This record gives sequence, C-alpha cells and structure tokens, in this order.
Amino acid sequence: MKCVAALAGALAAALVGFTADAAPAGSFTLDQALGFSFITGVVSAERADRIAWTRVVRGVRNVWVADGPAFAPRQVTHSTADDGQEITWLTLTADGKHLLWVVGGDHDANWPAEGGLAPDPAGSPEQPKVAIWAASPVGGAPVKLAEGDAPAVSSADRLAFIKDGAVWTAALDGSGKAERLFFDRGKDGELAWSPDGTRLAFVSRRGDHAFVGVLTAKDKPILYLAPSTDRDGSPRWSPDGRRVAFTRQPGMGGAPRPFLTLTPDPWSIWVADAATGEGRRVWASPNTLAGSFPDIDGEANLNWAAGDRLIFLAETDNWPHLYSVPVAGGPPTLLTPGPYMVEHVSLTPDRRSLIFDANTGRTAGDADRRHVFMVGVDRPGPAAITAGEGLEWKGAMAGKGAVAFVAAGAGTPPLVELAALPAGAPNPPRRLEAAGDFPAADFVTPRPVAWTAPDGAVVHGQLFQRDGAGPAKPGVIFVHGGPPRQMLLGWHYMDY
Repeated sequence: MKCVAALAGALAAALVGFTADAAPAGSFTLDQALGFSFITGVVSAERADRIAWTRVVRGVRNVWVADGPAFAPRQVTHSTADDGQEITWLTLTADGKHLLWVVGGDHDANWPAEGGLAPDPAGSPEQPKVAIWAASPVGGAPVKLAEGDAPAVSSADRLAFIKDGAVWTAALDGSGKAERLFFDRGKDGELAWSPDGTRLAFVSRRGDHAFVGVLTAKDKPILYLAPSTDRDGSPRWSPDGRRVAFTRQPGMGGAPRPFLTLTPDPWSIWVADAATGEGRRVWASPNTLAGSFPDIDGEANLNWAAGDRLIFLAETDNWPHLYSVPVAGGPPTLLTPGPYMVEHVSLTPDRRSLIFDANTGRTAGDADRRHVFMVGVDRPGPAAITAGEGLEWKGAMAGKGAVAFVAAGAGTPPLVELAALPAGAPNPPRRLEAAGDFPAADFVTPRPVAWTAPDGAVVHGQLFQRDGAGPAKPGVIFVHGGPPRQMLLGWHYMDY
C-alpha cells in the first residue's frame, strides 16, 4: 500500500480522449465549499465519561467537550479569528477534571521552526509564543499556564512540559511561576509519569544517542535505564510502576549510508527495572527493510498491556501491524493479520484491548478508506466498530460503553461520532455535531481505479467524475507526494 500510495491520484491511464463536453458544476459557492469543519482528533478521560476535540472552521480553531451518557457538545474556547496559531497536544487528565492544550508552533515535521521562532502567518506585531493553556471542562475561562509544549499530567495532578529542550513544571491552576524541573545535559522529550504520579520518565537526546531517564526527586540523581550509545525512546511504565519499557535503535555515526540505496533501520524493545536501571532485551526486529523502525503515526506505538504483555507496531511482513509479546520474552503474536495497514492506535483504560483504524473492511473499495476496529491484546481477531462507505479514524474510548472517533465521507467533512460497544456487527454510529450549511450533496463521490504500469506495478488512484454528458470529458490529473499520504475515497484525516 505504501509503495503505490505515492502514485495515488495519477489517473493518466484512465483519463483519455478529453473534450470540452464537461458536465455542469454544482450550485454551491466557493465560500460554502471553504466553510467545512475539520476535527484534528478526539481524546478521552480514562476514568470519566468525557471526551474532547479540536474543531477548525474556516481556519478558526476551538476546543469542545462532551460528557456521557448524552455526550452533548459544548464549546470551551471561543476564538473568532483565524490567527494561524494551531491547537495541539489536547489532553484530558485521567479523572477528566483538567483539560489542557497547546497554542502555537508548527508541529508538522516538514517545516521545523527557524531559529526557534514560532510561525506568525497573521503578521502579528507581538511575537507568537508556544504556550500551554488549561480550562475546567465544566465551565470557566481558559487560563494560560506557561510558555512551553508537550504537557504531561500525573495522577497526582503534577504538570511537566518541555521548554527550550528542558523539562519544566507549573501549577495546573495557573498560579505561581513555572520552573525548570531538573538539568540533564540533553534535549528532552517524551514525558511519561509513573502510575502513582511520583516519578517522571523522559528521553534525553544527546546528538548521536539518547537515554531514557527516570527522575524520582529533585535531590536525587537521575537514573538512566540500561544506558548505551544507542537511541532509546518511547518510555512506557508497567501498571505496578516497577519497570519501564522502551524502544532502542542503533546510535548515529559510523560509515555513511548510501544515499541512493535503502538500508535497514533495525530496532528492539527493552524493559528495565525502574529502581536499579538494569535492563534486558525483550524483542528485536529482523535486520531487513521491512523490519525497520516504523515511520507512521505513533511510530512503534509501544504500550504496556494487561497480562504483562507489550504491544507494538511493526512492518515485518511489509504491512504496519500490531503485535503482542510477553514481557518475559518469547515469539510475538500478530494481532492484526491481513493485507492492510494499521494506524492511530490507542489502548483502552483496562489495558485489555486496542482501538485502531485500518484500510480494510467488507465494503468494496475499503482499501481506500479507513474504519475503526477493536482487538484484544493477547490474541488475533479484530472486530469492526464501523463499516460502510464512510471513513472513520482516531478512535478513543468514551466511558465504558462506547467509542468516539472522527467520521467523514465523500461530501461530508470530518465530524465527531459515537458508536456503542461491544464491537462485532457494526453498530450504527451517532453523530455528535452538525455539518452546518456545507453543500455535501453537491460533491462527487470518487471511484477507485487501478491499472498496470509498464514495469508491472499496479497503480491505484481515484476518479472524480460527474454523471451525464458524453463519455469523453476534460480532466485534471493530480499526482502528490508520499508514500504514506494515500488518497482516500472521501475526506482525508490530514488537516495539512
């Protein structure tokens, strides 16, 4: 799928014999078409019937929440202008009492900030700063907590975040001043609090290598877990707080890699004692191209699941799939077998199941769609939560009996929907929002097309064509980059 995705949309073999005999356009206006909504994702509270999401309409970004069992949406922020400042890192604490988000910056890896400056597309005379904001989900004005990024809140309501490559802390109510939590000589990130909220795991990047460290207290040395010259990341605590799992990749350096030749990027999963730092390898990828470190959303998607099992995503069979391996070691279990790619993975609060979306299903053309599924952490056999001709992605538990996700169609822009559990025969989802006056009925439903290139590769694309007029019509061919940016039979999940 990833190989042909870069060519999706290349319809040269399908669009031939163009004439000026085109079907008339729809009656909607360009202004109506640009009035679509877009949902950047849904988050949920682990121990409360509460979800939150960010909604963007005409470039205006706002945060919304909804509480079960009715899950009626209500607006938390009330921005009215497109200032170009993105909202990211939307976070609900486990008890659902605190809602945080980050305003500003550029979190797309394509264009890193120049000189540490945040984007200023509106030409503001005040320098935009990346800042963490918070609000009570039940009402009250948002409060700016501190300048910083990547907030992580502990079970004891302790806030840690990143500022200038270091770890800082601030009060959740906005009182007092933010302060640096510790010094470690590295560029820090990937913060993870222990289950009891007393210790903080983090990644300390040192150029060509990286450590996973554990901070216990400001007056105690930082413990580095099985330190080496490798690049460690993605720390995940065991439920009892006694161990930390993490990924490991070889350190940078050595002989230069061939520029025009793909070379393997192997990796492994380690587990270390959180008190002594002693670690051992649990699983290692094959030293092949397909065994390389995954580069899709969430990368390894490492999670510590129930039954003392580690969940991860790998592409060892040339498809991004979920695997489960006992912490004690042993062969991994493939949880999601089949010719499809897994994306946007979340672990249920009980750690017994995984929610994910994938380009598979029972409807013709599902290879070019996304649907939401659930699978247990110890055996294969995903169950469909959604199905049909729509597209659904980024699912998250909404209380104990439902899954919230983003849904869209060929003409329907992304909106938040809710599907009841248990998974199995797909349940009719319930839409939590309205599309407004968006002219959905005037949009064309694309059809999947495929043809064989001269070298034998099968090229996939989508054909947009109105009914009526003659068989020969003028056309526009759109070829985009990739490979992960696969064209879909409906709205894409990338706001970009």
